[in-house]
Amino acid sequence: MSSERSAIILAAGLGTRMKSAKPKVLHELLGRTLLGHVLRSTKSFQPDHRIVVVGAAADQVTGFLDRTAPDAETVLQTEQLGTGHAVRTALDAYPDLEGTVVVLCGDAPLMRRSTLTELVEVHEKARHAVTVLTAEVDDPTGFGRIVRDGEGNVLRNVEHRDADLDELAIREINSGTYAFDVQVLREQLAKLTSANDQGELYLTDVLELAREAGHAIGAVVVDDPTEVLACNDRAQLAGLRRIMQGRINNDLMKSGVTMEDPETTWIDATAKVAPDVLIHPGVQLKGATAVDSGAEIGPDTTLTDTIVGSGAVVVRSHADQSHIGEGAHVGPFAHLRPASKLAEQSKIGAFVETKNAEIGAGAKANHLAYLGDATVGANANIGCGVITANYDGARKHRTEIGEGAFIGCDSVLVAPVSVGDGAYVAAGSTIVKDVNPGDLGVARARQAALTDWVAKKRPGTVSDRAARRAKGEAGVSEA
Repeated sequence: MSSERSAIILAAGLGTRMKSAKPKVLHELLGRTLLGHVLRSTKSFQPDHRIVVVGAAADQVTGFLDRTAPDAETVLQTEQLGTGHAVRTALDAYPDLEGTVVVLCGDAPLMRRSTLTELVEVHEKARHAVTVLTAEVDDPTGFGRIVRDGEGNVLRNVEHRDADLDELAIREINSGTYAFDVQVLREQLAKLTSANDQGELYLTDVLELAREAGHAIGAVVVDDPTEVLACNDRAQLAGLRRIMQGRINNDLMKSGVTMEDPETTWIDATAKVAPDVLIHPGVQLKGATAVDSGAEIGPDTTLTDTIVGSGAVVVRSHADQSHIGEGAHVGPFAHLRPASKLAEQSKIGAFVETKNAEIGAGAKANHLAYLGDATVGANANIGCGVITANYDGARKHRTEIGEGAFIGCDSVLVAPVSVGDGAYVAAGSTIVKDVNPGDLGVARARQAALTDWVAKKRPGTVSDRAARRAKGEAGVSEA
């Protein structure tokens, strides 16, 4: 028997019940598409070929594969004539395949890598012609049943709509995942007919055909029946998402992560969380987010493709494609837009927004500021209401704020501009020229007072009466 292994992934259907222009296999589930999860699981048995059968919206699927799995090979099924036809199309395109071929459904993302490894190992060790992955479920409605003889040998698969009363009582279902000897598979696919109510070629019929031809048929029953679940509509997709959420969270908690409320914690399969991280309720960690040990996230925080250093705290905030350094503090209600980089022990406080900004070690912007296209030096202080005016209507410009600089409240720094190390900017200033190190930048009109302006211009008003009382004038009532 050849040691070659291949995977054929069935991804030709559009999935009409999804009610989407996007093919079903490209809908997302916690950081990956359905097809992406299946592709990742196939790596467990190290296939020499990973062949994806595409059909409906083939350009979208092949485009996805070009971006994310360039080693995957595609075969076009021009007409969707059933699973048997899809596999036969793949084998016709690869006439030299040998050894073991594993067939999987592209919309079944919960299959564990260890399960596929076991399936292939059992198949090859027992020298089966076909090994089907099955599951025992409480409600088998709608699934094909695995029919066995009195000694437990697999006889055939029978579809739910074709089953008699005894067969409907069977709780062992066909997962749609198989390991085949490729030569036997070719032989039996050639025998398939479309003489059924769907007028299609069913891959499931290969089980009975192979047995009748005298070949050994086996089965591997999964320990966790949720592994074989696929989805046909958005409601079922939500169910898969909830199952995967539970898996990911349980694995992380067992690894040393504390989650105060796992049910409201959503972590993508692509994210990484180190031990001793504390996660409060309402947290979402998306994409390539990675959180180092000792960090504290949440509550009510969403991080996308963001790196969080050890000991950092992020409270009620959003961050996208950002880097939060060790011991930094973010929030509440902060927004870190792409390319924000916070050095260690820095602080981005309430209602502060950053974008393409580097915040130096120990620097702080505690509240109500916008720092876009800016570099802020170590230990600088950004006051309340500060804005780096980075956009002139056509181009973005950069602001440079030096180490130890102090920017007073309600100041606007009109880029391109720099404030030197140790320099001050007076509150309320609009800075359009560079401020040298150690200087004070002041850009505001001098205050003037017009004596008795209220008495002259607003006589008899509440303000007038208050002013006259403050001056000690007699006979001024409050009414």
